[in-house]
Amino acid sequence: MKELDKYENKKILVLGLALSGVSAAKLLHKLKALVTVNDYKNLDGNPEARELINEGLRVITGGHPIELMDEDFELVVKNPGIPYSNPIIKKAIEKRIPIITEVELAYEVIESEMIGITGTNGKTTTTTMITEILNTNRLAGTAYAAGNIGTPASKVAMKATELDTTVLELSSFQLLGTINLKPAISVITNLYSAHLDYHGTREEYVRAKMKITENQTENDYLIYNADQSELSELVNQYSQARLVPFSRKKKLERGVYVENGKIYFNEEAVLKVKDILLPGKHNLENALAAIAVAKLMNKSNESIKTALTQFKGVKHRTQFVCSFEKREFYNDSKATNSLATINALEGFEKPIILLAGGLDRGISFDELIPAMKRNVKAVLAFGETADKIIQTANKAGIDKTIKVVNVEQAVPEAYRLSEPNDVILLSPACASWDQYPSFEIRGNAYMESIARFIQSKQEEE
Repeated sequence: MKELDKYENKKILVLGLALSGVSAAKLLHKLKALVTVNDYKNLDGNPEARELINEGLRVITGGHPIELMDEDFELVVKNPGIPYSNPIIKKAIEKRIPIITEVELAYEVIESEMIGITGTNGKTTTTTMITEILNTNRLAGTAYAAGNIGTPASKVAMKATELDTTVLELSSFQLLGTINLKPAISVITNLYSAHLDYHGTREEYVRAKMKITENQTENDYLIYNADQSELSELVNQYSQARLVPFSRKKKLERGVYVENGKIYFNEEAVLKVKDILLPGKHNLENALAAIAVAKLMNKSNESIKTALTQFKGVKHRTQFVCSFEKREFYNDSKATNSLATINALEGFEKPIILLAGGLDRGISFDELIPAMKRNVKAVLAFGETADKIIQTANKAGIDKTIKVVNVEQAVPEAYRLSEPNDVILLSPACASWDQYPSFEIRGNAYMESIARFIQSKQEEE
């Protein structure tokens, strides 16, 4: 960790805890700042706040009192999820107090080289792929995955050395709170409309995403999806970095592309498409981005192939669960919108039993119809959107539909409708909050139900 004295004896407010807030507060405390932590949750049932109090930090819980802004704070480190409409944030803006997110703080002290990954979809899978490739046959140091993937960047920053690499997943919420952040290599996997309730407009969402390359120079690299014409225009508009495109659909003069079943980097064959274990066109795109990073980091084709032929995916993201009686079970609980479910469906050639449904946001699911027509043979729907999902399936010509209570009930019903060589896929196209606290808990419930079902079948025999 770099030695910094810029925060010594400076009054700093850390707004919002969770993992990133705790880590930011600890880092600032280590840098001898005068830290005040404010978290909305009460102290009861707030172990993170208690932990910081025990370490000697000032912690205020049970709301966000606007009176805090009467104090002369010189910086606010904001939890990414707290909107800029929050009264304390609005007051800080009014008083012209700088507002950053924890990833900016981490960037200031980190010694390791930093790779940043953003995009609407595929960030976590791409981040994990890159990390695993960089750690394959590595001779010195470690590649650490951090940021939006779950491990706070500031936690890694306190231990990473010049021999290490930090692979940082960056959300639009995190990027919006950056000032000087400058990855040596940046990746934009794709760009669609998302989080407009937070950003207000698509233009603001795009602007936040493009901050990943805002400070890059001609000595840095920006890897981007050249199959998206809008993104191709944006990178030329926003970035001064050396551009490295990737494409699943066309041969490129430079960059990473697919031709005749092989993946090339600047006309050098790296590996065959079929060597990539994860199914789906979207995962092929993630792999192309990861390969671009790996080649820029001078990883051998052998290391790239070793990593990607063994990579089974990230939990809850088209994750292979198991095979039972020639049925393959996949957990794609992270698919909380139609686009993610379309990507999952298009990743399989075998017949699919689809498990879908969840929170009703008042939208139609008709955009699923073309993907459903392709190879979905039956649909089991649950949650608030169950009826809508079934209506969509009927429009797609699928007559085998069942409404179930939840994913647990869906598992045995899905097996009953299946035949050997079928895929049983949980890809809800909806958020989980009508029935489950998170997509992770929903995915875990699905996998636990599969395990119980298989055990009961085996006991019957």
